[in-house]
Amino acid sequence: MRSRRLLPSLLPRLPKPTDLSAQIHQRSNLSAQSCHDATESGAAADPARAVSLLAERSWFERINSEFAASLLQLGPRFVVRALQHAAAEPLLCVRLYVWASRFGQHFARDRAVRRALGDALWRRGPVVLSAALVAEVQGCGCVISEELLCALVESWGRLGLAHYAREVFVQMPRLGLWPSIMVYNAVIAASVRAGAVDSAYLLFQQMPADGCRPDCFTYNALVHGVCRRGIVDEALRLVKQMEGAGIRPNVFTYTMLVDGFCNAGRPEDAVGVLEKMKEKGVAPTEATYRTLVHGVFRSLGTDKAYRTLSKWIESHPAMHHRNAFDTLLYCLSKNNMANEAVELVHKMSSRGYLLGNATFGIVISCALKRLEFSHVCQLVDDFIEKGGKLGFDVYILMIKSLLSSKDISKVHEYLSQMVLHRLFSSVTSYNMVIDCLSKAGEMEMAMEIVKVMQESGFLPNLVTFNTLISGYSKLGNVHDAKAVLKMLTELGFMPDIITFTSLIDGLCHTHQLDDAFDCFSEMPKWGVRPNVQTYNVLIRAFCSAGHVNKAIHLLNKMKMDGISPDAYSFNAPILSFCRMRKIDKAHKLFTAMLRYGVAPDSYTYNTLIKALCDERRVDEAKEILLAMESSSCIAANQHTYWPVVGALTKMGHFNEAGEFMNKFHRRNAHLGSSAYLRAGSEILVQTVNV
Repeated sequence: MRSRRLLPSLLPRLPKPTDLSAQIHQRSNLSAQSCHDATESGAAADPARAVSLLAERSWFERINSEFAASLLQLGPRFVVRALQHAAAEPLLCVRLYVWASRFGQHFARDRAVRRALGDALWRRGPVVLSAALVAEVQGCGCVISEELLCALVESWGRLGLAHYAREVFVQMPRLGLWPSIMVYNAVIAASVRAGAVDSAYLLFQQMPADGCRPDCFTYNALVHGVCRRGIVDEALRLVKQMEGAGIRPNVFTYTMLVDGFCNAGRPEDAVGVLEKMKEKGVAPTEATYRTLVHGVFRSLGTDKAYRTLSKWIESHPAMHHRNAFDTLLYCLSKNNMANEAVELVHKMSSRGYLLGNATFGIVISCALKRLEFSHVCQLVDDFIEKGGKLGFDVYILMIKSLLSSKDISKVHEYLSQMVLHRLFSSVTSYNMVIDCLSKAGEMEMAMEIVKVMQESGFLPNLVTFNTLISGYSKLGNVHDAKAVLKMLTELGFMPDIITFTSLIDGLCHTHQLDDAFDCFSEMPKWGVRPNVQTYNVLIRAFCSAGHVNKAIHLLNKMKMDGISPDAYSFNAPILSFCRMRKIDKAHKLFTAMLRYGVAPDSYTYNTLIKALCDERRVDEAKEILLAMESSSCIAANQHTYWPVVGALTKMGHFNEAGEFMNKFHRRNAHLGSSAYLRAGSEILVQTVNV
């Protein structure tokens, strides 16, 4: 028997609860005047108030009178907050931007302001530059600025309205604006984003006529457009033209070339781009390596991509970068290539690379699905031995797997490490571990974690107690579940629906149905209303004990109490009637189920069809099967068809049985050949057995 105190050596290492009294004392030293000033500034900086003014008819005058004096002090951050509050109404965002732009370019061109405006125009747009909107802006003494026009054009591109963006571009002089490099770039980028690369080229060729010289952004937009289509030779021509114009390609240019080569099925040339970057003195970014690795997987397929990338990593020094390794591990793990991922981890380790927590967690998640658990444990232990720090999520994954394999000593070791490294940062983190232990039935260890939790300064909450009650109840240990309930009430918590349902479930598991019903009857006295899950626990228990009439009584009570039953509420009584060979009652209950608007599930249909076929009431079974087939939510399977086929065969109706077999094959033709043949053979074997 395990010792009741499983974690005795951990408590002295825990940090002491933070003493908040000194902090509170320091905060209380604020003077009354400073509090008054803070209240006034808070009122003036209320973005919700500003947004409400923007919705009024005389919005410009109202917001100007209340916020003009304080806007310069509040700065662009206030405009960003107001734009986020008004995001559901993009027209209000346009009004706010027009008003704020009057106070200087640092508002109009602030990146955070433009990002917030662009997100609102895209998510809730489009905002059309109508004559009414132009008149409204001009009526306030403002103008449609280049910055606002570019923001609108960008949103139109993201929404696929590049044609409209070009129409507005042509009519710019009517707004008092003339084409500039900034506007050209916005319209070209919008056209590329919307897939209209040919229109982007026309605008590009038109730029010199308007006195605009393409810059790096212009060329990058066009390179992005052709690379996305895999027309990489044209992208290379643009890069040469770019260099000939004295414009140096940047990391974005080269990253798009990498993507273009991969889209064109030329991954070898994509690696060559990295060598070119090294020659030109342009350092690849994390996005460059991600683009390359993902592109190679997309171009070559998983197995060939891994072999190719592994060879390149060995032979190309430019590929010796942490981001390349991390992205490759991510792709291998997401494609369930656990052996290859572990092999790469060992290669990285031999070269002195230590994985980060996030990447290692992705590898472990894949390895747990595909490899023997002992190999995974060895991988984790090696990682820790070399100085790696597991994240909380990885520990949770490992603990769940260890609990499944009943390796309790290893669970204790990992829990010790979690406490040592102070990974328990909140009640929620403790509750997650307690939940894992409770579901695995390790209630002694779960209670030890509660003790550690309390002694480290965290108080259990209602979720903690409900988890413990549920764990004890599933084990049938009602005595300890009641003890936790008593502890819960002594600490001032009120039991909720989860508390009662868990306790009732535990009483039902130990066949204490009278006590379970008494607990159910106590719920209203505590102000807790039973839900459908509570009723279902009792209905299932009564049916299992042979008290179907009591289950039906509860079902009727549920409906009278205004609680909508679900399929689980009806399935247990229907199954009980079928086992008792009271098919008419089961059928009547099935009809009532439909009348109350409860959709039967596959379990309901299969149970009733089998029972009818066992009684050779095949016509009624066929009617229910037809109703099941007409339901778009449930697909009939071999377990639905074979009782009908078997009954028809037993009755000598071989032709009709054959028709049903063919019907099943036709309905399952969408399955893969192996699944299709397996399902058909199962029906055939089961029919022969009948």
